[in-house]
Amino acid sequence: MIFAAGLGTRLKPLTDTMPKALVSVGARPLLDRIILRLQAQGYQRFVVNVHHFAQQIITHVQQNDTFRKLVTISDESEQLLETGGGLKKAAPLFDTNENILIHNVDILDNVDYDWFSRQHLPDEDAVLLVSRRRTKRYLIFDNAMRLMGWVNIETGEIRSPYEWLKHPDEAQLDKEKLQLTLNSGSTARRTFNLFAFSGIHSFSPRLFKLMEKFPERFSIMDFYLQTCHRTRIFGCIKENLQILDVGKLDSLAAAEDFVNS
Repeated sequence: MIFAAGLGTRLKPLTDTMPKALVSVGARPLLDRIILRLQAQGYQRFVVNVHHFAQQIITHVQQNDTFRKLVTISDESEQLLETGGGLKKAAPLFDTNENILIHNVDILDNVDYDWFSRQHLPDEDAVLLVSRRRTKRYLIFDNAMRLMGWVNIETGEIRSPYEWLKHPDEAQLDKEKLQLTLNSGSTARRTFNLFAFSGIHSFSPRLFKLMEKFPERFSIMDFYLQTCHRTRIFGCIKENLQILDVGKLDSLAAAEDFVNS
């Protein structure tokens, strides 16, 4: 699934007249780049959600003989559902026996997707591609790389379904090692690892059942953080991950260099 429904506000004024998915990098729309790259790595079915200038994306797909056969549109024209709500709405479009690769339309990367698909083991519900890049917000993982929560290292805010993690007696944050060490009355002193999320993940259709109690509109990360204590959601570290978020005007020049290299 390619998330392509966003408003693209950071790419204004380009997105005043077109969806972010059709913004060109190296004379090729972002959507085309992702589909063609994944197709070259063996993917043959794509679900693309649309909202902002939805008809432009629908027409673009229909006018391309290759894309018309590969792409199914999940139309969110009436209401933008965010990433979790968009995935939930699209649930009937997927094979319930296949894991779903989820990719943001504005991400360029160097991931080997055959390798990544093999990291999603049969007993795992979701696998999130992560790295050690510097950011303000990190996912929190235990030593087995199981998702435990989320932290903003500037504000110290922690989100987690585990109360002892969300409200520790004492927390020590090592910003250099990207580790969070906790003291809590109910648990022994424990150290957790912090990794940055890439926006790329593998999702088991088994999780759709848990989504039934969620509202129409919600973030996929909110879903992961609210259910990680009763599901098996893991992080997958890719060393030397090269990733570029084409979300701002000043990133377009860097994106050109990225695809050319």
